[in-house]
Amino acid sequence: MNDVSFRVEPGEIVGFLGPNGAGKTTTLRMLTGFLAPTSGEVHIDGIDAVKSSIAARARLGYMPEGVPLYREMRVFEYLRHRAALKGVDAITDAVDRSLELAGVTDARRRIIGQLSKGYRQRVGLAEALLADPPILILDEPTSGLDPNQVRQFRELVRGFARKKTVLLSTHILSEVEAVCDRVIIIREGEKVADLVPGDSETSLEDVFAELTASPPAGDAS
Repeated sequence: MNDVSFRVEPGEIVGFLGPNGAGKTTTLRMLTGFLAPTSGEVHIDGIDAVKSSIAARARLGYMPEGVPLYREMRVFEYLRHRAALKGVDAITDAVDRSLELAGVTDARRRIIGQLSKGYRQRVGLAEALLADPPILILDEPTSGLDPNQVRQFRELVRGFARKKTVLLSTHILSEVEAVCDRVIIIREGEKVADLVPGDSETSLEDVFAELTASPPAGDAS
């Protein structure tokens, strides 16, 4: 990473884009406390995420790509288990609230391994919401979903507008255009754009291609 600096305002939904190998996952790991930066600073809701890692992590919910779930457990059992590990107060109320927010209440007693990919993704979102964090970091949340499931998940995320701060990492540009207030694009560890979708006559797809395309082989410019 090379001096990637950005701020996400409270209640904002921001898309975080970049080609494979750009540094998105590294950035998210630093934001969520899984990887310490070698230089610079990370602040989560005003808290220094390096000096006060536990306090910073308590302010955010993280949904990684490929949510790790206990497939043999029932949905509500898994969420109760995760809530206990997080030290959440009033666990039953927290589980009920997160199930409703993630749109998965109807599956609360189903075994996770028997759920569709779309529902498993929703369970992952419910887990991220257990502590009612003000900040959500979602890493490729619709990966592997069919078009209808993508649309449903998109509606869930859109519902967080002005209620939670969301950083959404995805390769689906149409999803970003439909959901996000702002877009940050990085390439080779550097921020190359910070823009508002729809502010330009140029499509986000064209902007992304122009800013992230690799130069032809042998081009030394």
